[in-house]
Amino acid sequence: MKNRTLLAVLAVCAIVATGCVGLERDNPATEPSAAGNGTLLGNWSSSNIIPSPASCTDFKWNVSEQTPISAKGAFSASCAGELKVNGTAQGQFTTSGTIAWSGQANATGPGLTACAVTLSGTAELTVDSIRIPYSGDTCLGKVSGVEILKK
Repeated sequence: MKNRTLLAVLAVCAIVATGCVGLERDNPATEPSAAGNGTLLGNWSSSNIIPSPASCTDFKWNVSEQTPISAKGAFSASCAGELKVNGTAQGQFTTSGTIAWSGQANATGPGLTACAVTLSGTAELTVDSIRIPYSGDTCLGKVSGVEILKK
């Protein structure tokens, strides 16, 4: 009887221990909560294509690299009316599940040979989109706004 009781207790302990081996806790500081690991890779774009003088629009972001703590790639946009922007953007996943990002680019426009553009913000991930509030500087002045990018 004692052997059967001991065997039953050991069997329960083994089952419980086996079940606990697969438990892992995601660290929000190293993974985007809504998008999951690796799901930012690919092309993202916004649908608003009418730029205003104080904003950027028609964002396109090709995420070419993603690690558990960051993502980066090439982006383009139209800023401050007629500037055509091309550059790189990178971001770090935060503990709150957002992405602290920045972008550096050069732009061209009517009568301009080159124009430096810097943008930054804190992007918010959803299940199927990225909400990107941004602010920054161009050679034509400051820009700010919010864009929604989808795959």
